[in-house]
Amino acid sequence: MDKKLRIAGIVAALAFSIFILTSPSHPLPIPEPPSSKPENNSVETLAENLDKPRSIAVSDNRIFVTEKDGLIRVVQDNVLLDEPLATLRPANVFDGGLLGIALNPNFSNNHLMYVFFTYEEDGKLWNKIIQITESENKLTDAKTIFDKIPGSVFTNGGFLKFGPDKKLYVGTGAVSDSSHLSQDPNSLSGKILRLNDDGTIPEDNPFPNSPVYSSGFRNPQGMTWDNSGQMYVAELGPEKNDEINLIKPGKNYGWPEQQCTGDNKFENAIICYDPSIEPSGILFYSGNKIKLEADFVMTSLRADLYQLNFTDGLKSQKSILSGTGRIRDVVQGSDGSLYVITSNTDGKGFPDSMDDKLLRISK
Repeated sequence: MDKKLRIAGIVAALAFSIFILTSPSHPLPIPEPPSSKPENNSVETLAENLDKPRSIAVSDNRIFVTEKDGLIRVVQDNVLLDEPLATLRPANVFDGGLLGIALNPNFSNNHLMYVFFTYEEDGKLWNKIIQITESENKLTDAKTIFDKIPGSVFTNGGFLKFGPDKKLYVGTGAVSDSSHLSQDPNSLSGKILRLNDDGTIPEDNPFPNSPVYSSGFRNPQGMTWDNSGQMYVAELGPEKNDEINLIKPGKNYGWPEQQCTGDNKFENAIICYDPSIEPSGILFYSGNKIKLEADFVMTSLRADLYQLNFTDGLKSQKSILSGTGRIRDVVQGSDGSLYVITSNTDGKGFPDSMDDKLLRISK
């Protein structure tokens, strides 16, 4: 049965590879069909049988992976450890749970990591950010540093990243597609938040005494910065109109009043996908170990890892990795390798008997 499901998944992924892209500026070319093998790169499986993994963080010889149902797994020296670093008890909802993870910029000295966590209280869903102190792959302390982010069954956002300014950036989702909280400046829903590493509000945020950095999002899934410090966010649309946005402090990106483009009150998306490609993890590749034609790397929950070339709209999109099913997150290691996790056990994929997997791509 697993084999039949995997074949069905690959057929569906290949069929989807012929899609139409739209842009705020002009029509875009159809991406090249993905190859079955990554070109000029090697792919190594570091871990198998991960259960609904959501996010990756890398530090030296260790890789930390969150699993939606509450485990923080550790891969050390390319071996998945039997014992998790931590076992938490999140709410059991479809697109919530233990989601994003980020390591403090001074992690090698202070051993602080941060996770985004969905919980239920008095019948209502919330999200919070937990700061964890670890020692020798064990939790030694945990405390909530930011709380009461509105929660949702389907649209929690949930990624965490430290920016070049060493501030913690948080993507939060809309409560529902009918909610207008993304447009409410007093709500934490549908926002990009900017925090100090202890959860306090930076004095130079765009709105005084507010953690809100930008607003108007539905379900942000990934974040990265280019070499000049510009920030980009990948966002899931409702059924179409997935977006890649260039994020500017204090700006509004329109949800639910605007999808992609069309209203001069809001910022336009720089890339818009119709039909959906379900972008998730993104990064600007800064290494020299892997030969890429474009530096912007994006995972797709419809299948494939892509490299994108865009200036005033998408110029080209080419597959780096295919045939693995849904891909949730991508990070760059200190050696220039790319690490990705698949997402076939999340209830929307076609898992085989070894899913989900942590993969490393290198020459």
